[in-house]
Amino acid sequence: MPSIEDRLSMRGLVLPAPIRSPDRVELPFPFVQIQGTRVLISGHGPLNADGSIAMPLGKVGRDLTIEQGYRAAEQTALTILGSLKRALGDLDRIKAWSRVFGMVNSAPGFHQQPAVINGFSQLILDLFGPQRGSHVRSAVGMAELPFNIPVEIEGEVLLFE
Repeated sequence: MPSIEDRLSMRGLVLPAPIRSPDRVELPFPFVQIQGTRVLISGHGPLNADGSIAMPLGKVGRDLTIEQGYRAAEQTALTILGSLKRALGDLDRIKAWSRVFGMVNSAPGFHQQPAVINGFSQLILDLFGPQRGSHVRSAVGMAELPFNIPVEIEGEVLLFE
């Protein structure tokens, strides 16, 4: 069975470098915290391969279409996987995705947040399979997100013992 990194490579997907924070912005917290076999994942947004914040920015339902939001959620999955790879050394250490909290920078009246966060969930399910990739999830709308990103996602995974 191919490794998670092999599956990423077969799809032509690249894990982004760590975030390049905007000028004068400090992020004084870990993006991944390992607690035994439990791994907590801070909120991440969509990044380009070089770690810069991915475009487009703005509110889904006004500045971005649902499809663009879906792609931003996919990019956010790659961003999270990049952080996990740096923290764990090997993505195949992940036994299960347990919980995902997806936030969508939503225009007033936009209510299709689940369709946007499906971009994240589907990529994780495709890469990890239905047993390891299955997760409980929330998909909520927010009035604003940091740096005007369209999507922010946090979560939790479990490691093999």
